[in-house]
Amino acid sequence: MGRAIRSSGIPREEIFVTTKLWNADQGFREGRAAMLASLDRLEMEYVDLYLIHWPIQETRRESWRALESLHAEKRARSIGVSNFLIPHLEDLLAHAEIVPAVNQVECHPFGYDRDLWDYCRLQGIAIQAYAPLARGTRLDDPTVLQLAETHEKSAAQILLRWSLQHGHIVLPKSVRRERIEANAAIFDFELSDEEMRRLDDLEEGLHTCWDPRNVD
Repeated sequence: MGRAIRSSGIPREEIFVTTKLWNADQGFREGRAAMLASLDRLEMEYVDLYLIHWPIQETRRESWRALESLHAEKRARSIGVSNFLIPHLEDLLAHAEIVPAVNQVECHPFGYDRDLWDYCRLQGIAIQAYAPLARGTRLDDPTVLQLAETHEKSAAQILLRWSLQHGHIVLPKSVRRERIEANAAIFDFELSDEEMRRLDDLEEGLHTCWDPRNVD
């Protein structure tokens, strides 16, 4: 990644770089060391966003303290968390000096937590929606397909537009150029309130990857 950015010819300040603190590296000293090692590998002075990947009960407070220290040193311009639910955030905020800028969670019509959205909104924490396409497992859903036909869009574009209209930072993932371009082509239409409600009603508690509900 570091080599690609340096060879791109694009100024560093125009590229937003995010990385995460992995579970095995959590803790104050461990977290700082892992972040500094990431910067060395990237050959960068800072990242734009550094996240705690998982709310490990024993180490999340110390990990957050490490992120706060790196933010103070301008090694991370913003700091946040990933896969944190309301109890994890309440525990963190009771001891934090900085409120997380971001909570990166799995989010799509088939699996979302509106109470978490509301809590984060009140705290000023942005929701980053990962796996917004449910890893392709629901692209054949009849409601999604019907809306795709109505708007002359793909099923994937309907799911991304749903997340966007809920105010999320949407993180679709693809390595294919045509899909990356299609994922960005979602600003020329809008889902109605009724269409949004139809998609909201698809919620079934689906988790396609990480599920933090059993973490204290």
